[in-house]
Amino acid sequence: MQPTHEPTATELTGPLVVALAYDGLCTFEFAIVAEVFGLDRPEMGRNWYRYATAAVEPGVLRAHGGLTFTTAGGIELLDRADLIVAAGWKGAGVPVPPDLVAKLLSAWERGARLASICSGAFVLAATGLLDGRRAATHWRYAEKLAACHPEIDVDADVLYVEENRIYTSAGSAAGIDLMLHIIRQDFGAEAANSVARRLVMPPHRSGGQAQFIERAVPTDRNHRLAEALDKIRCELSLDWTVERMAALVAMSTRTFMRRFFEATSLSPGQWLIEQRVAQAQRLLEGTALSVEQVAAEVGFGSVEVMRHHFRERLSISPRDYRRTFASAAQTQLNASPVARGKKR
Repeated sequence: MQPTHEPTATELTGPLVVALAYDGLCTFEFAIVAEVFGLDRPEMGRNWYRYATAAVEPGVLRAHGGLTFTTAGGIELLDRADLIVAAGWKGAGVPVPPDLVAKLLSAWERGARLASICSGAFVLAATGLLDGRRAATHWRYAEKLAACHPEIDVDADVLYVEENRIYTSAGSAAGIDLMLHIIRQDFGAEAANSVARRLVMPPHRSGGQAQFIERAVPTDRNHRLAEALDKIRCELSLDWTVERMAALVAMSTRTFMRRFFEATSLSPGQWLIEQRVAQAQRLLEGTALSVEQVAAEVGFGSVEVMRHHFRERLSISPRDYRRTFASAAQTQLNASPVARGKKR
């Protein structure tokens, strides 16, 4: 049998992804785009993404971490791009060059997609294309973005937003979530899962960035609440009513709900569902418990209830989730040096 030919980067025919490079480059945000779209992935076939980096200004550029670099191409690459990613920006108050704005507008008008990670939202905002649309950015920049561009509906609670071929994402790691979302759209869940595995990342994270926002919660109350949440996580199978949770911290139900939302930006019921789904994911991946047993173990009570919450948050059923992830996890385990040593 002849070996299967694996395409090289020069033979790829898929969408051209172009990441913007600039002086003062946000290294991590840029690396996300290069890793996801620019890494050789011969297993994906000839239709996989092509990748290029476009410098928005000439000469030697600097990047965070004491790096200096040059690129092979400039903004002329945007004329051919199918997806353009602004991986961060120099600063919220730094103007976007007019020639870059013009290139982005032209690209979008001919059908290209535009995406941003973190402060890269300011680049897309400069085009005016976000006016009247919802957009995400890092929660630290949300107020600034809204103040500079009041026509934009800035959402500081979500990981990413997609509206009419324009994608914006929150803080750095949310850029990975967005890039995986784009892969899922273009090539399906299996391709996104494959890339996520190589990144050692979940293919989909539920929730939003609100859980990471700094909040002024009194230390003593926060400590008591944290202890209560740890106890609930350890005993998810119990019937956790709001009244029962409030009793753990010796608060009235009304006070508890207010303090809980201040600390988590979620209602107790929403938070509890998130914890049960997360624990169910871990059990489906790493144990031999039946789906029925998992549902009982995490407190859903029935497979039907668990299935509803899985589909609502992960867009997949518990059984399909196990088929996708448990088999891959076992494959990785069998391939590890420790597992091979045991087999010998």
